[in-house]
Amino acid sequence: MYRLIATDLDGTLLNAHHQVDPFTIDVLRKLERQGVAIAIATGRHYSDVAGIRDVLGVRAHLITSNGARVHDPDDREIFAENIRPEFVRRLVSHDVADDAIVNLFLDRDWLIDRDAPELLRYHQDSGFRYAVTDLRAYPGHDVAKVLYIAEPETLARVETNLEREFADELYVTYSLADCLEVMSPVVSKGRALQVVLDRLGITRADCVAFGDNMNDIDMLETAGRPFMMGNSNPDLIARLPHVPRIGNNFDAAVARQLTQLFDLENLQDDAPVA
Repeated sequence: MYRLIATDLDGTLLNAHHQVDPFTIDVLRKLERQGVAIAIATGRHYSDVAGIRDVLGVRAHLITSNGARVHDPDDREIFAENIRPEFVRRLVSHDVADDAIVNLFLDRDWLIDRDAPELLRYHQDSGFRYAVTDLRAYPGHDVAKVLYIAEPETLARVETNLEREFADELYVTYSLADCLEVMSPVVSKGRALQVVLDRLGITRADCVAFGDNMNDIDMLETAGRPFMMGNSNPDLIARLPHVPRIGNNFDAAVARQLTQLFDLENLQDDAPVA
């Protein structure tokens, strides 16, 4: 049976209110008690995801900023990769960012170029907050991820600017239709998942993974048993047509799929998974 569960958060493990469903908490805690390891793999900031892990009540590895950071269950950093500072200084310029809201994810901080209180609804469980900062004055050090938030039309222009300025010198992906994310070119959720697999001595074949958007492609391709959500980005469905689709995130579909996959209804709560 599978030894590691790797899951995205928004649109996947979290419900429509970007919170954890009680049924999901129950299922993940039960699987952990039976010896199954858990990895949360998300574009979110490490400090934010650590708060969500506390709500889940499991000792999960954290793959954050789309793989730019990996922490073990004891919060030790086991992988980190930053964007080159000179690139960051260009990424926050209007020539590249256009009119998008610009965010920088550092080790502990979330910096943003303007007040955007509507974003805080995504962080109800963790309580994570941004700091409004003049990003053009920031020297660009220790940045795991640059996040642009805007309407798709604006992000299309940003994407064109990124291609013109940087070509393949950065990893650029969408986590939502209105969220364009930029990391070092050696970063992805799939590569970070391999770090966790190697650390735990688990093969890809023993890993099950769940995702819903374009930043999940590498992770789904790395896992031996991938699933995508029924609410997945159509571009992801077209890119990975062989990956089975399950229910939607607002119906705790990950937890329901895990219940079937591990036969939890017929397994004693304290029995180890074979």
